Amino acid sequence: MTDPRGETYATRGDQMFLRFNDSEIERLARFGELRRYKAGDMLAKVGEAGPGLMLVLSGQVEVTRPDSGQPLHIVTHERGNFMGELAQLSGRPYLVNEQALTDVEAVAIGPDRLRALLVAEADLGERLMRALILRRVGLMEAGAGPIVIGHEGDADVLRLTNFLRRNGHPYRSLDPANDNSAEVLIERFKVEPEELPIVLCPSGKLLRNPSEDQLARCVGLVGPIDADKLYDVVVIGAGPAGLATSVYAGSEGLSVLTIDCRSFGGQAGASARIENYLGFPTGISGMALMGRAFSQAQKFGVEVAIPDEAVKLECGNDPCHVLLATGERIRARSVVIATGARYRRLGVEHLEQYEGSAVHYWASPLEADLCANQEVALIGGGNSAGQATVYLSARAKRVTLIARRPLRETMSQYLIDRIEAQPNIDVVIGCEVTALEGQDEDLQAVTWRDRKTGAEQRREVRYLFSFIGAEPNTDWLAASGLKLDDRGFVLTGEDLGGDRLPMETSRRGVFAVGDVRACSVKRVAASVGDGAQVVAAIHKYLANSAEPAVEPRQEVAAAS
Repeated sequence: MTDPRGETYATRGDQMFLRFNDSEIERLARFGELRRYKAGDMLAKVGEAGPGLMLVLSGQVEVTRPDSGQPLHIVTHERGNFMGELAQLSGRPYLVNEQALTDVEAVAIGPDRLRALLVAEADLGERLMRALILRRVGLMEAGAGPIVIGHEGDADVLRLTNFLRRNGHPYRSLDPANDNSAEVLIERFKVEPEELPIVLCPSGKLLRNPSEDQLARCVGLVGPIDADKLYDVVVIGAGPAGLATSVYAGSEGLSVLTIDCRSFGGQAGASARIENYLGFPTGISGMALMGRAFSQAQKFGVEVAIPDEAVKLECGNDPCHVLLATGERIRARSVVIATGARYRRLGVEHLEQYEGSAVHYWASPLEADLCANQEVALIGGGNSAGQATVYLSARAKRVTLIARRPLRETMSQYLIDRIEAQPNIDVVIGCEVTALEGQDEDLQAVTWRDRKTGAEQRREVRYLFSFIGAEPNTDWLAASGLKLDDRGFVLTGEDLGGDRLPMETSRRGVFAVGDVRACSVKRVAASVGDGAQVVAAIHKYLANSAEPAVEPRQEVAAAS
């Protein structure tokens, strides 16, 4: 029988719900403060920020989560057990309820002290961190968190669920066409068809077709920025380069705020499987790799604000100011631009009509489910296109890969070999898509043209994936005074001449890393290398500024 709490609960429960012995409890307790609860008291409630991680000293605490209106039992904690999951690293709202079954004594360890514990008590911290991550995985499997209600395949449903998934936040998606409870909620809240999808937040608040920002604030992913705080480093962009910068800077004791307008992971987070990243011989999904980096950044005290969009950079005076779309302002001693590149869009008519429902720019499990037993076309010749083609071929009836140039000129050989080995992948070389056909949001056919002969071919396909490259995400820097190359990428270091630090832009104290940097190698590993290297340069810059910076440790020097 399937465990309603999820597969991870059933297979790795001993690691999720570990129990510390008396000497370990003593070591952990020094990081928190004693609290007492009476039988029946709530230690934490779904949708509310709580006291942090709770280490039980005596008594019993039951952990439940709402499930179809009824509490679903997860576990009962006793002496030596602790309560909490990844949300407690950053003080975000709880996704479960915790209620005292008897009188309880517990040690509350707030986010700051929890991060100090993870670093100071390495052996205990490793076990704690693994448990926090596994508990989050279990909640994602079980569908805790907000409930998204709308028709499967609807562009806005995919937009919201992709946002939650790519930010590693648990959720449940219900289709009113085949779920009675979804119909009941729609009737109860008197939701009109044009207001779908709706989102029922853990706090009980209902959102009607919200923006990503509205959803993020409702579930507690992002809060207000402290306008008075001066950060050592503000990282703009949470892809591989931005997260690497965050991890290394945070581990060096610098105060770091990392922002991103969409989700952590960037384009790498959308990769179905990365097989040429050092240290992962069997490969790893982009989401898993970036999720680990995101947790690692929080472990080292990095503050994260997602989604928060930077719209202007002002660095004429000390300190720099980053202006957000919300009107908020961030003060920073140094800034790292890691905004990467945005997906290039096809130049065909009616593209907007199908975007989000039938035309996609990444291939996640959500899109793979939609493509099950369907005819699919994919455009592009790089590694991202190759990874997506192989991934989708496992679910789709047939995948047609359309590329302008021979794959050997643009794609790694291991991906070419894998594509050639799949019987349901057709490769079309030297062609470009010229037309899309369909009705409403439903795509029905794609037409492509041979660039040499002009001959056209039409094929009925249900979904189209576009991986035709990217353009630098630097439009927002227009008024910053930063020097760009003729393609819009940020010039840094030696490309500027003079005595610039590595990765430093034409503005002192402003650095650029990863895909947004001119002449960078567009690979995940290269972006991570940029992020590690730039921290050493930041230390040199801060050492010459008015306020003393934390001295770099040996680890950063080695990593750079």
